[in-house]
Amino acid sequence: MRQRFNVCAYVIGTLFSTALIGAAVAPAAQAADNKITIMVGGINKLIYLPPKLAENLGYFKDEGLDVELQSQQAGVDAENELLAGAVQAVVGYYDHSIDLQSKGKEVLSITQLLVVPGGMEMVRSDLATQVRSMADLKGRTLGVTGLGSSSSFLAQYLASRNGLKTSDYSMLPVGAGNTLIAALKQKRVDVVWTTEPTTSMLLASGEAKVLVDMNSAAGTRAALGGLYPASAVYVQAAWLKTHKPEAAKLARAFVRTLQYIQSHSAEEIAAKMPADYYGGNKALYVQALKASLPMYSPDGKMPAEGPEVVLKVMAGFNPNIKGKKIDLSKTYTNEFVNQVK
Repeated sequence: MRQRFNVCAYVIGTLFSTALIGAAVAPAAQAADNKITIMVGGINKLIYLPPKLAENLGYFKDEGLDVELQSQQAGVDAENELLAGAVQAVVGYYDHSIDLQSKGKEVLSITQLLVVPGGMEMVRSDLATQVRSMADLKGRTLGVTGLGSSSSFLAQYLASRNGLKTSDYSMLPVGAGNTLIAALKQKRVDVVWTTEPTTSMLLASGEAKVLVDMNSAAGTRAALGGLYPASAVYVQAAWLKTHKPEAAKLARAFVRTLQYIQSHSAEEIAAKMPADYYGGNKALYVQALKASLPMYSPDGKMPAEGPEVVLKVMAGFNPNIKGKKIDLSKTYTNEFVNQVK
């Protein structure tokens, strides 16, 4: 959490020396006030590509913003950092705003980055003939990025839709990327939720097969009954009330990034990303990115059907949400993206 340091000057001599002290202090204080730290729920995942791309394209600087990007393995950890006041914004799944409202916390999305979850439930290849759908999870272990994460929300809903109770299977937090792959190889989990580029890596190695595909609008509608707006830029409502100019600048930078994604090839976008994001295989990264391009929102706006679908999913397994009055209008706003031409 930022700390402010008040400089007390013991004035000796002339007013000129006092003015010099004030001039030295003002820029430092202003810089501290303008800093925005954004926590990302796994910054090298393609579902969270926009913040790093926006930074590398210089769009935050174009808006006069001093943005620092940080990363956590799971969205629930990023959410906790926001609630603790350690960061000003999160790039994570929109569904956290509904979950938090049920707990008396108010956060809302100011820019929607993905219109679908952009991931897959995958089964270990050696179990593919035994686990053909989420209905076959009984007695199995389900790998999720973190307990209370969006991956756990989706997995629990898909299991419940197939007639299973949460007591019928166990969930194990395995993070993402290499830690998830290791858990699969070690047979600590049977089914995992994962996203690109990990999905392509597992398919290329033959270590896992697709169980449920929510990379596309068609696949998402088949699995969930509608579009499921996923990655979003969300902030605390209390912060937003006093930082609307900053929110507008953030929204503008992210919408410009989404427009860049719509108008450039996977190869051009990949070239703007850090080389270590490729996982040692740039060609596979580009292939995964090309397959993922349809999941990105073209304009940052919340899909009209989205909030209701997410609420339905959340209420499908979560007793804290089922039957509770959730005000969806307080979970997102299009106010700032509507200002972007």
